[in-house]
Amino acid sequence: MSDAYVIIGIHGLANKPKEETLAKGWQDSIREGLERNQRRSAEAVSFDLVYWRDWRYPEPIPDAENDEPYLRADGSQPLPAYEDGWFDDVVARLGNLVGEPLDWAKRYFGVDEVADTVLRTKLKDLATYYEEPEKRDLLRQRMKDKLAKHAGKRIMVIAHSMGSIIAYDVLRAMGREDPHFRVEHFVTIGSPLGLPHVKHRIYQENDLVRTPSVVRQWTNLADRRDPVAADVHLADDYRANSRGVRVVDDLVINGYVGHEGKPNHHKSYGYLRTPEVSRVVRSFI
Repeated sequence: MSDAYVIIGIHGLANKPKEETLAKGWQDSIREGLERNQRRSAEAVSFDLVYWRDWRYPEPIPDAENDEPYLRADGSQPLPAYEDGWFDDVVARLGNLVGEPLDWAKRYFGVDEVADTVLRTKLKDLATYYEEPEKRDLLRQRMKDKLAKHAGKRIMVIAHSMGSIIAYDVLRAMGREDPHFRVEHFVTIGSPLGLPHVKHRIYQENDLVRTPSVVRQWTNLADRRDPVAADVHLADDYRANSRGVRVVDDLVINGYVGHEGKPNHHKSYGYLRTPEVSRVVRSFI
């Protein structure tokens, strides 16, 4: 295999700025994190973005109207890392006690009305993805094309928000279509993959909720304040693949603040420069 590498990013739901602006924001966030947290100069990070905003939105957000652009964090010191504690273990266990019965009910009795309502009113992009096969296939093909473009390189996939669902579905499919293909590290940030409705859809398509077989490592990073990553612990939801690869969960502090001074704990830029993401990226490159 070639020593060349690439980080492939895939963005999340809702409208976005134009492709070059968004790609630069992702790359600048990754570089900022490496410089602050790893003290590593990151003049050139090999990065490529899977851009799919245009599937539902005719025009991108104009730069002048973008309230949440890439903004470098104040200062130059390392950003704060999350410190795990006993409270996190308690929350994880309570989440499993509540989540497992809900998953079981959905699988066997089709209790989807509440989830479908939420998806249609709050996450319309995700509802469209599940309910309109042609649009779903379009998004998956864009991800497949990007992976094919970089075949032969060491690949890290960083998938944000709904992008993590698209990436996961594609990687599962590639395990069947091209079992020799490899993604060295699958990184999910602010992911809804723990939602019962999402896991139910994965089960319907694959009959097993597990790590994709083409993935050598999977790290899931989430901020507890992120409403999209309602279940921050995926390790208890996704089985290991045939190579024994399991998802490893890590909590982070997403401190992104936009132009108006309003924090957004789901923002991709905030995730990409956390110390935890920087450590994962540094070990890859």
